[in-house]
Amino acid sequence: MQDNEKKNILAVQTLRNLIMGSTLMATTSILLSAGLAAIISSTYSVKKPLNDAVYGAHGEFMVALKYVTILTIFMFSFFCHSLSIRFVNQVNLLINTPPDPMSMVTSEYVSELLEKGFVLNTVGNRLFYSAMPLLLWIFGPVLVFLCSVTMVPVLYNLDFVFGNGQGKIMNRNGEIGDFV
Repeated sequence: MQDNEKKNILAVQTLRNLIMGSTLMATTSILLSAGLAAIISSTYSVKKPLNDAVYGAHGEFMVALKYVTILTIFMFSFFCHSLSIRFVNQVNLLINTPPDPMSMVTSEYVSELLEKGFVLNTVGNRLFYSAMPLLLWIFGPVLVFLCSVTMVPVLYNLDFVFGNGQGKIMNRNGEIGDFV
C-alpha cells in the first residue's frame, strides 16, 4: 500500500485483470443458468435415446434432477464470482488510501479483503469447472466419464507446481513447500 515508485501500477492492473476474469466467468455462469432455466421451463422434450445404458436415463425425474443440479452449481458459481468482484473492487479503492495510524483501513484489512476475493474467485472457478462434466451428464454417462478423466490431470497440473522432479504446492501465504 506504500508508494513504491511505478510498481503500484502492476498491482492495479493485476486487480483489474482479476475483476475482468471474474466478470467473464460470472457472465458465462448466469448465461448458462438462464439457458438451462429456459430449457427447464419450456415444453421442449428431449427425445429418448435408443439405449439408456450408453446414453443414461432420460426419465422425467432424472432429466429434472440433471437440469436443477447443473443450474444450482452455475448459480453458486455466479454468486462466488459476484462476491469476488465486490471484494476486489474494495481492495482496488482501498489500496490507494494513504496510511494513517487512526484509520480503520490498514494493510492487514486490505490483505484480508484481497484474500477473500481470491478465495471466492477460486471457489467460483472450481464450481464452474465441476459443472462442465455435469453439463455433459445431460447426454449420458460416457461423456461425463471422458470429461472427468480429462479434467482431473488438467486441474492437478494447475494446482501443483513441478520443478526439478519434485512436487511443490503453494500454501495460503503464497509460500511454496514440498508436496507430501
